Order: sequence, then C-alpha cells, then structure tokens
Amino acid sequence: MIINKGKLIYENKLSCGEDVKDFVMEGQAKVYFENGRMRMKNMLDEELGQKANFVYWCPENFPDDVIIEWEFRPVEEPGLAILFFSARGIHGEDIFDESLQKRDGQYNLYHSGDINAYHVSYFRRMWEDERSFHTCNLRKSKGFHLVVQGADPIPNVEDCRDIYNIRVVKCGGTVVFYINDLEIFNWNDDGKTYGEVLKGGKIGFRQMAPLTGEYGNLRVYEAQSK
Repeated sequence: MIINKGKLIYENKLSCGEDVKDFVMEGQAKVYFENGRMRMKNMLDEELGQKANFVYWCPENFPDDVIIEWEFRPVEEPGLAILFFSARGIHGEDIFDESLQKRDGQYNLYHSGDINAYHVSYFRRMWEDERSFHTCNLRKSKGFHLVVQGADPIPNVEDCRDIYNIRVVKCGGTVVFYINDLEIFNWNDDGKTYGEVLKGGKIGFRQMAPLTGEYGNLRVYEAQSK
C-alpha cells in the first residue's frame, strides 16, 4: 500500500508558552523554551520511579488516518521518549472524559488502564539493556503488547549534532515509523490479534525521568492510501 501525505490539519511550532497553552500535563514536569524550541524535564526526583514520569497531551482530536511529524533532540540522558497516538478511552471516550481514571504519568495507567493507544518509544536509554542495544518499540494497549521493533539510529547525547525529524504514519491498520526519512519499522494491525484497529483520538508526548528532551514543529497531515 502506498500512503501519501494529504492536507495539513494541525501545525504547532512548539516555540513558546503560547503555543502549548492548551496542552494537558499529566504528572509533574518543567516545560520551557530555548532557541525557539520546547524542552521538557521531570520535576519530581527520578528516585520516585514511575511517579517521576509524565505525559504532555496535545488537546486536539485527530482523524483515523494521519501522518504525525515532529522534531526531537535528546539534551540530557538517560531516559526514554514516547509518542502516544490514536489514544481514546476503552469505550471510545475522549481521554479527558471525567469518567476515566485519573492519570499522573505512571506508565501502568496508560498501558493497562482504561485507555487504548498505540505508543512508540523512540529514544530508549533507561536501563542497561537499552543503553547497550538501541531499539524503537511499538506497543498497542490496552494490554502492553509489543508488536514490532526496529533499530534506533539516534546516537547518545554526546554525539548528537542536530535535531532529528520523526514521522509516524497511521493509515487503516498500517503503522510506519521513520527517523530522518529512514524507515525504522512497518507493521500492520490485523484488528484481531490485539483487538480492533484503533481509530481517531489524541497524541501525547511522554518522557521517563531524568531525560531532558527538545521538541519542535509538530505537524499532522491527513494520510491517503492508494
């Protein structure tokens, strides 16, 4: 299947506080801006484990088939960066519906709670095995199902020279992930093995302490298949 980029439906430079005034933070983090780019850093001590981590949600609801692009650079490691997408309540609710369990950044509330989402971890430098063998992982939840992996081309912080262009393509059950136009993985959700194909919903950036990450130029396009 050939997937093309359709019309631009959302754009955010992530360059100043005004750009993210409607974003929703779950957990506690410092969000600040340097050289026109957003940086995020945990506020709670990393010794608290999962309680120190956070998710920063874009407030928009997006259609089923999208291409999500943003720029990322790791500033301080260790840590881990994730993008949630196609996130909704397990019964189709908006993720901010008051009937859903309150979330505070602890991972189990996102992968085994009362929301569904795909989530790609694309800078994994948390534990020893991740630091010695770099991969990008795609999981589908509810259920914490690891569905596909690919090699992570982003170097450690000391060797980063520039911003990295990240792209997630989600069209029907197909999910393709790119870094700097290099295809990292291509997976098809059959809608049976791990439940129905996820549709619509929100996107959110997650970090594990003590990572400092830098972000810019978030864009979402319609995805069109041929």
